[in-house]
Amino acid sequence: MNLIFDIKRYAINDGPGIRITLFMKGCPLSCVWCHNPEGIRNGKDKLYTAKKCLGCGTCLKVCPNGALTLTPEGIVTDKQKCVLCGRCAEECPAMAIEISGTEYTAEYLIHEIEKEIPFMDQSGGGVTFCGGEPLLHPKFLIDMLKRCGQQGIHRAVDTTLLARKETVDEVMRNCELLLIDLKSMDSTVHQTFCDVPNELILENIRRVAEAGFPYYIRIPLIEGVNADEKNIKQSAEFLASLPRHPEIINLLPYHDIGKGKHTKLGSIYNPKGYKMQTPSEEVQQQCIQILTDYGLKVTIGG
Repeated sequence: MNLIFDIKRYAINDGPGIRITLFMKGCPLSCVWCHNPEGIRNGKDKLYTAKKCLGCGTCLKVCPNGALTLTPEGIVTDKQKCVLCGRCAEECPAMAIEISGTEYTAEYLIHEIEKEIPFMDQSGGGVTFCGGEPLLHPKFLIDMLKRCGQQGIHRAVDTTLLARKETVDEVMRNCELLLIDLKSMDSTVHQTFCDVPNELILENIRRVAEAGFPYYIRIPLIEGVNADEKNIKQSAEFLASLPRHPEIINLLPYHDIGKGKHTKLGSIYNPKGYKMQTPSEEVQQQCIQILTDYGLKVTIGG
């Protein structure tokens, strides 16, 4: 069993072809800009959308612990009393309450993946394990990868690579592609914006390249964090120095879609008020030029 917070079908940006993407709960990073904050905690979360709430009080009646209160601003949850049983979400007529994180068996997930095989076969697609951080759950992940491999399904893992080297090696033995996030070359900047330093991540990227394993690099491009010429040049120098270059570098311009999810979680987006912006078209093109000058393949998005 493992906690999954989303299953995305017909995904076209998580590796080649049409894919099914499984989002696993739990991540060792806490990136300020994270667009899936409900995937950070390795446990269930409750999301509440106030504008959907009818104020009917149904959730108050079914809550076994009296954890909910109806206020003029909407429903307030006492997190000391709430055990995330999900009764409120099940009974809410407006679907204003959701529980993020459902425990699934490997057998159930394989059955869901098998439904997508016709689309995979026609498009050269497969399955992608995402997060959160899937390498946080190596036993379950490897089991799923092996099961998919037995059916000839193309397997990709979207990862920060903040994991033990042994785990990285085992994952490489059981999939065809890694999609690796590269946030910043500066470990201090990485620590500031992601809550962890980057040394192990860079070591593991080099490990993957030295193994000759296929990988994409995905760089969230954020003005005020990592879209400066110095960081992009350092990224280019690092990647170009590796014995195997990434198949492609996806530059992913910043967006603040995570802000709404933080509101639903009852948490604060960018609590320290860092200035983060979407890079201008000019800056994006400059980043592309720097990377391509080092012989690297680059695209915006993906």
